[in-house]
Amino acid sequence: MSNAITSSLAGLGGTVPSSTQIGGTEGPKSGFGTTLRTAINQMDQLSQDSEGQVTQLLQGDRQDIHNVMIAVEKADVAFQLMMQVRNKIVNAYEEVSKMQF
Repeated sequence: MSNAITSSLAGLGGTVPSSTQIGGTEGPKSGFGTTLRTAINQMDQLSQDSEGQVTQLLQGDRQDIHNVMIAVEKADVAFQLMMQVRNKIVNAYEEVSKMQF
């Protein structure tokens, strides 16, 4: 599952933190919250870019509908990926909250 998420993020133009950033002993450490925040910011940037391109197309400033559609689809795939990650986080939280300590 993790490989699918990281490859999807990398395929969308995002940067995937290396193992040393996630929890290794070398280099700067990045927590789960920071990684999630970065992914959300990248998804938001893709969404803003696609909205800008659609606006330009509707105003007649652009003629390349193919690139606009590609940008919209990238934003859609990024959003769907983030929703799946969110669902997995909610499921994990529910499982942990059911545990008795």
